[in-house]
Amino acid sequence: MEKYDIISSFPYRCGECPMWDVKNQLFLWSDMLAGELFTYDPAANAVKKLAQGRNVSGFTLNKSGGLVCATHQGLYLWDSANGWRLIADEFAGQALHSNDATADPQGRFIFGTTFYDQTVGDNFVRGKLYSVEKDGSITIIDEGLGLANGIAFSPDQKYMYVTDTYLREIYKYDYDVATGKVSNRRTHIRIPDTEGIPDGMTVDAQGYIWSAQWYGSCLVRYNPDGNFDSRLHVPSGQTSSVVFGGADLTDIYVTTAAEVVRLSAAPKGYDFDAPHNGSVYRFNLDIKGMPEFVADITLS
Repeated sequence: MEKYDIISSFPYRCGECPMWDVKNQLFLWSDMLAGELFTYDPAANAVKKLAQGRNVSGFTLNKSGGLVCATHQGLYLWDSANGWRLIADEFAGQALHSNDATADPQGRFIFGTTFYDQTVGDNFVRGKLYSVEKDGSITIIDEGLGLANGIAFSPDQKYMYVTDTYLREIYKYDYDVATGKVSNRRTHIRIPDTEGIPDGMTVDAQGYIWSAQWYGSCLVRYNPDGNFDSRLHVPSGQTSSVVFGGADLTDIYVTTAAEVVRLSAAPKGYDFDAPHNGSVYRFNLDIKGMPEFVADITLS
């Protein structure tokens, strides 16, 4: 078992969307269910609450300061001076009940929506994948996602990866950085139903995909061709997401969830009473990541 540090042992209900701030050398994340955002300063070894009031499921840093946030209540800007500022809470007649998010190399904000409801079986409204331009205008770039989740780019920026947790698949798109358009969606990775379900993700400097497995107590690393490479055990069953950070981007920050969610998508025989501590972890395997892209969204 690899060594790790516990950044915070607090039982976050659903730790999510880890983000590394390269400029300020800070780690940020949310407790999605509690509606709170946090920062960790490695130099001071200190955790602070940054904001509260929205159920943030995905966010990025914003070029002008603050954050761009995908939440259960819609899409928002947040900064310490202005607090929460709504961009949109619905689009084309559908509520923006959002899940994970990222920024693209040009500063667009990309996020997905989810309407997964296991009580109605397969008969639920499917989510969409959206792109937000600098002026806050929104475009639908794909549809039909069961549970839109982790989003990341290849190092050469030619491909975008998007997770569909419900279908246990990670898609690969051709991505046009100049226009923000996607094409040629195909299944890049399919996760067996004997494993956990794929959640948040990131891509390292070699182009390997790191996927957090909710109900899997692990991160799974896949090579650029989509084939299994290795598995990193995380001592909490509901492993939710991952990001590279630290001065040289070799620290691996991992969020987990303490509040047990009993989904039918769990692998057969999964022990819902196993440890689900909600802690935040840091590993270092001497593998270098890439800095996450920063959004560039403004409101008039």
